[in-house]
Amino acid sequence: MNAADLIIEDDSWSCVRGKTRLVESLISEACSQIAGPDAGAVAILLTSDETVADLNQRFRNKSGPTNVLSFPAAESSDNHLGDIALAWGVVKREADARGLRLEDHLAHLVLHGFLHLQGFDHQADDEAELMEGLEIRILAALGIANPYAASDTTPDSQTA
Repeated sequence: MNAADLIIEDDSWSCVRGKTRLVESLISEACSQIAGPDAGAVAILLTSDETVADLNQRFRNKSGPTNVLSFPAAESSDNHLGDIALAWGVVKREADARGLRLEDHLAHLVLHGFLHLQGFDHQADDEAELMEGLEIRILAALGIANPYAASDTTPDSQTA
């Protein structure tokens, strides 16, 4: 059974209406398209730039916040795929700068982090093309427009 456990640590995220339903629908759709119905559970932390900057420094030895970080679970973890952390300020600024609905950008970044937990990456051009294609297809199934139509950049997410 797939499940998304949404943890809201920063109250700034409260302005995003329907976020729990959005995240649950997104993970369910992603599992149905790529991971299978028994993919496992994922924890999603909606937090501050400061918390993500701390995680980025501790686990990746990089300073500053990024929009999304993915932390794959240890192989011994029973039915837990991993954790995803998103930085409020970075996500909000990106959505505003790109003219995207905040809910749509959140969905895209959660999906992006989830795909990293599934082993997808975007280091090489062919990997990026595959990952972006999956993102576009899964988001479209939920009625969310192609996030790359507004910008030609890949999310600045990282896997720890």
